[in-house]
Amino acid sequence: MPLRVPTILLPLHASPSPAMARSYSHSYRGLAVAVAVAAFLAVGQASGLGFDIHHRYSPVVQRWAEERGHAGLRWPADAVVEGSPAYYSALSRHDHAHFARRGLAQGDDLLTFADGNVTVRLDGSLHYAEVAVGTPNTTFLVALDTGSDLFWVPCDCKQCSPITNITAQGGPDLRPYSPAQSSTSKTVTCDNGLCERPNACATRNSSCPYAVRYVSANTSSSGVLVEDVLYLTRERGAVAGAAVKAPIVFGCGQVQTGAFLEGAAMDGLMGLGMDKVSVPSILASSGLVKSDSFSMCFSRDGVGRINFGDTGSRDQAETPFIVRSTHPTYNISVTSMDVGSNSLPVGFSAVVDSGTSFTYLNDPAYTALTTSFNSQVNERRANFSTDGSGPFPFEYCYHLR
Repeated sequence: MPLRVPTILLPLHASPSPAMARSYSHSYRGLAVAVAVAAFLAVGQASGLGFDIHHRYSPVVQRWAEERGHAGLRWPADAVVEGSPAYYSALSRHDHAHFARRGLAQGDDLLTFADGNVTVRLDGSLHYAEVAVGTPNTTFLVALDTGSDLFWVPCDCKQCSPITNITAQGGPDLRPYSPAQSSTSKTVTCDNGLCERPNACATRNSSCPYAVRYVSANTSSSGVLVEDVLYLTRERGAVAGAAVKAPIVFGCGQVQTGAFLEGAAMDGLMGLGMDKVSVPSILASSGLVKSDSFSMCFSRDGVGRINFGDTGSRDQAETPFIVRSTHPTYNISVTSMDVGSNSLPVGFSAVVDSGTSFTYLNDPAYTALTTSFNSQVNERRANFSTDGSGPFPFEYCYHLR
């Protein structure tokens, strides 16, 4: 089935975070015509690996957090009212913090997570999935991030988010990963091809250290790389439901800083980027899927899906990525935009990022789009107040008749 066109809300006058300003010399005007990106991918006939995704403010995620003693931590009460000014302000605030760092179809062998092809949305605009690693398995609710590469979980913690130690406080069972407690865990040594810091090793046989710095203020994760099994299932076809234990290299995250201690990715993060250490790349290189690709769907109710090995349907349109050698990300080139009856010949590049809520544009594309849109509507412009919860991110809002 073809990929459906996403619905987009455009936040206007959203100034960049200081970190983003350091990275780019041009001014950054967030596009605030409330076009919240909710891309719906159609599911085709395939036998791949996948899992479900949920929005932070969805009832599913709220129940999950409350059961684990996480209710109230960075959880604005009025933000759960979808469509309210406070709801959009909360998502916009997360986008600005996130900016500082950076369709399902007919594949042959789609894979998803064994705990279910369901994702949840949590902490601003991040989408999470429940995954299990190790023997016996330990379950984590990890953030899904197309803007980074490494998969890491809290492990042998020296400094981790308090939620990972909630068991010690009398809360529900939510344990960090420990290589010593898993019979299938293996050390990743410094001579491994996935070790990116061999110069920090004492010997070639030492455990490979990792350190990922996110541009968000003082946010990082560090520890050592390990190998263990990630529990997946075949998603479709004759082998649908078949269990797969995939050997995966990931980070034993011993020290987290910054936003990771304040509720963002409190139980780990799965980087879905283009580097060879990312989960999609490892699954492809090991032959568990035939294509180094994946697909994700985020729906309006906060529930979504992800599948590894998805190559798209035959009638699905495509666009190439603009791959930068220094830090390859999912950049695409936009050549024009249609706004109602007007075609705008504006060109720009944009990154596809699962960690943001809205679509943001620079000038001249932003001004061209908003001017054209405003000229074609008859509704009266509206201004909203968020009652002290932060500036409302949308410049072009309207009273609908």
